[in-house]
Amino acid sequence: MAKHWADFQYEIYLNGMTGAVPRLPTDLSRLEELTEQRLGPGPVGYVAGSAGDGSTARANRAALERRRIVPRMLRDVHERDLSVEVLGRTLPAPLALAPVGVLSIMHPDAEPAAARAAAAQGVPYVLSSASSTPMEQVAEAMGDAERWFQLYWAKDREVTRSFLERAKASGFSVLVVTLDTPLLAWRPRDLDQAYLPFLHGVGTANYFSDPAFLAGLAKPVHEDPNAAVLHFVGMFADPGKTWPDLAFLRENWDGPIVLKGVLHPDDARLAAEAGMDGVVVSNHGGRQVAGSVAAADALPRVVEAVGDRLTVLFDSGVRTGDDVFKALALGARAVLLGRPYVYGLGLDGQAGVEHVIRCLLAEFDLTLALSGHAGPATVGAADLVEDTA
Repeated sequence: MAKHWADFQYEIYLNGMTGAVPRLPTDLSRLEELTEQRLGPGPVGYVAGSAGDGSTARANRAALERRRIVPRMLRDVHERDLSVEVLGRTLPAPLALAPVGVLSIMHPDAEPAAARAAAAQGVPYVLSSASSTPMEQVAEAMGDAERWFQLYWAKDREVTRSFLERAKASGFSVLVVTLDTPLLAWRPRDLDQAYLPFLHGVGTANYFSDPAFLAGLAKPVHEDPNAAVLHFVGMFADPGKTWPDLAFLRENWDGPIVLKGVLHPDDARLAAEAGMDGVVVSNHGGRQVAGSVAAADALPRVVEAVGDRLTVLFDSGVRTGDDVFKALALGARAVLLGRPYVYGLGLDGQAGVEHVIRCLLAEFDLTLALSGHAGPATVGAADLVEDTA
């Protein structure tokens, strides 16, 4: 019998018999406000902030909220199985933790805590290139659990090649290449605080531990940290990359490659033609282009263009279990969850991240069942209506 994620609610109620209540809210949309109250304005702004006036982040939420679920009755949902096949691997639910860099600004246990939480719940953890912990240490924290590596595609070919070799050697199975950040967007919350962790050598752990990166320095990092930071800033992203450059990644990575940040169906087609395995329909949670199309509005067109050829994943705006249901109904195979787990980490370390995963999947499980579905496979466009009011 498959695990019923929904049983988490009974665990909470039974714990209440002894007077215990959850340490964090079970409505995950409340975590941001709580984090704002408890953590400093720099770190909170870095995670919660968006490009421009925040219009894209608001559009992401509005696009999900505008779509409403139409529940069906008297269907057998007694036994449920949330597992899905994604990129040739079986996941216990259609969820992975999205790559978020610099997690040490939220909690001293940083990426290893989030990775251990993901491993404990069986969901993949996607490690950011810009993590504050070297990838080898994160891999060690996870044992043999499913882990994917997110690549910020550096200008320096040898550093990129070295990252891919290290990730492979550390057991990362899927490469997630972020395309929407060839430049850092205009982010007023960070600008108003003049807050960019990288300039203090935070979020640079993979670079500062990389032999190819270190080979480009005149002195070791500890002897001249500023030079190391400048070297990092000079190569971090490359606005000159084009579609033919993907061949380099294909030559240097033998597992699945997923392109993150795809919003236009033609870009999804180009990804398929370039021999990629999947795309993540994402606008970086509203952090890159102010005034961008909402990710959930872009999703159906991408699925229509390449859904039969590529694995289509989704992120940007997911906060609740019903959001996961809606993303699947719009054609995604699975979703990547970002900010909510980072707030969980900031508020309660590894336990906070586990709380977020379990709440999200319990709510998703219940939403599925109460809408007449025993698993993700039967969810489709007919289960939603669009609220045009």
